[in-house]
Amino acid sequence: MAATRLKQEELHASVSDPVLDTMNFLNGITHRYPEAISFAPGRPYDGFFDVEQIFTHIRRYLKHLEEQGATPSEVRDALFQYGPTSGRIRELIADSLRKDEGIDVPAEAIVVTVGCQEAMFLALRALLAGPEDVLLVSSPCYVGITGAARLLGTEPVAVRERPDGFHCADLESALAAERARGRRPRAFYVVPDHANPSGNTMSLPQRRALLELAAREDILVLEDSPYRLVSPGTQEPTLKSLDRERRVVHLGSYSKTLFPGARVGFAVADQPVVDRQGRTGLLADELTKIKSMVTVNTSPLGQAAVAGMLLAANGRTRDLNIETVAHYGSAMGAILQQLATNFPDADRTALGVHWNEPAGGFFLTVDVPFRADNTALVRSAEEHGVIWTPMSYFYPQGGGDHSIRLSVSYLTHDEIVEGVARLARFIRDESRRGN
Repeated sequence: MAATRLKQEELHASVSDPVLDTMNFLNGITHRYPEAISFAPGRPYDGFFDVEQIFTHIRRYLKHLEEQGATPSEVRDALFQYGPTSGRIRELIADSLRKDEGIDVPAEAIVVTVGCQEAMFLALRALLAGPEDVLLVSSPCYVGITGAARLLGTEPVAVRERPDGFHCADLESALAAERARGRRPRAFYVVPDHANPSGNTMSLPQRRALLELAAREDILVLEDSPYRLVSPGTQEPTLKSLDRERRVVHLGSYSKTLFPGARVGFAVADQPVVDRQGRTGLLADELTKIKSMVTVNTSPLGQAAVAGMLLAANGRTRDLNIETVAHYGSAMGAILQQLATNFPDADRTALGVHWNEPAGGFFLTVDVPFRADNTALVRSAEEHGVIWTPMSYFYPQGGGDHSIRLSVSYLTHDEIVEGVARLARFIRDESRRGN
């Protein structure tokens, strides 16, 4: 009997999504050229990780439970049993959000998720109820949100950022266009601070204008802002802290700030939901129902480690990130300095090379005078020993063909110096090819 063979075209269309292929391609390049300096991964810097601290954090949380009156059996269950689907550490997260971000919500409005990626998926599944429902995304955008939407059978509508970032007028136009097509805009996804991939930050006036627009147009805003507490300087207020009409669903994660491997994220969903019987609950309750059929719960062990870290800082995660903030700030400063050194003003103009200057986060973008596609990336890795990410990966409806994303989060200062020198040689060689 012949073995079963499945046809890809008979599987869900998302398995053929080019975004999945491009990420696999990028991972393959990284493994094929291990000696290359890679500006591709947006991984947190691991130079400050201490294995022994994991056990210290977990013990601190267990002691906290004991002090709160938990019995030995309840303490044991807090690590070994599934626990509530909505999460065990919602009170600690709510306390931290108040202290770190000025977000004042009850613990019941929080769902603890498996990283921010699950929070995105749950929010989209709840909000996109039918084929006429529309998700709009600030473009270029993080591939995780477009991938999640496509897994759910929805193609997000891109709202193109201008060179200086997001403008409300562009979203307003997109909303009008979708309604003219008979569609129902439900939510707008945005990374307002040090965005992945562009590095742009939304101004305070634009934040206020966005919230006013959301209220006027009756849409929700999905705010994803993982880089704020690991970026130097004073940050603009979160959209959620400015939200007076519960228009913002805040999607969060401790992957960048505390412990990537714990895979602990959360959704703040305090929007009222009225059922057919007239009873009112919270959107968080609906997300919890969906989660119960997706991941059942978030790892209690991961939650315990994160909880211990929050307790160590009395809820102020920025206090745990003093060294990492300095590292990322220094790394961003170093790459900007090296780009300026390797591309003096005259060369920059002659070559047509430009870059932005983010004040924080992990990423910046460089415009180049050639098509920055996978073919060029292979030449860069093979001939010059440097890897980057094509910006075209991040445009759900096309774009970014002549731009690259550089990540500085995972590299040392010396690697940045050498990596930018290699990148400059590649850009000059590629320009001479006349692409």
